[in-house]
Amino acid sequence: MSRTPAPGLDRIAQISINAHDLERAVAFYRDALGMKFLFQVPKMAFFDCGGVRMMVALPEKPELNHPGSIIYYKVDDIQATHAALVAKGVPFVVGPHVVANLGKVDLWLAEARDSEGNIFALMSEVPRA
Repeated sequence: MSRTPAPGLDRIAQISINAHDLERAVAFYRDALGMKFLFQVPKMAFFDCGGVRMMVALPEKPELNHPGSIIYYKVDDIQATHAALVAKGVPFVVGPHVVANLGKVDLWLAEARDSEGNIFALMSEVPRA
């Protein structure tokens, strides 16, 4: 008896981030982080993040009102991106730091909070000197 393989998940279509003040969150992601704003409907706003759609939304019911998963945004120059975001008032919990030696590159992270208190991170693979 042959088995039909289960379909695999290999692409992210959309990520959802909770907001309590949608206008404040839209301003943060559009203006502070410079994300491409797509459109807004009641209780939701959508952005494009390198082909992945990000929805910033008011929680529809109490069980959906929780902190989101940490999203790691890949950046080429973590030091410059960190400095630019700090200049825009983005509050960082931890500045750029090395978390792993991956051989030819070091993995760098920096963690920050969005306007709604959600943690997000910058991630960069920096060639070793």
